[in-house]
Amino acid sequence: MMTNQSDDVLYTGVTNDLIRRVYEHKNHVDPKSFTCRYNVEKLVYYEVYSEADPAISREKQIKGWNRKRKNKCITEQNPEWRDLYEEIIG
Repeated sequence: MMTNQSDDVLYTGVTNDLIRRVYEHKNHVDPKSFTCRYNVEKLVYYEVYSEADPAISREKQIKGWNRKRKNKCITEQNPEWRDLYEEIIG
């Protein structure tokens, strides 16, 4: 899940290359995208799967949650809502 600097917008997506995809969001590769319009540039939560089907199922599950439940999920793993991108690029 990604958010903007004020943490008031959440974006949930699935990808086979998290580093590339977050980079694209941070650099506004698609200027007409939701993430660009709302300045969604901060990676606050992610999960890793070895196969696409369970990842897609999980994405759909999370997208069905209300904001309170998404916030709780993020806060349990990332209490400060810090940008995790630097951690994943090593």
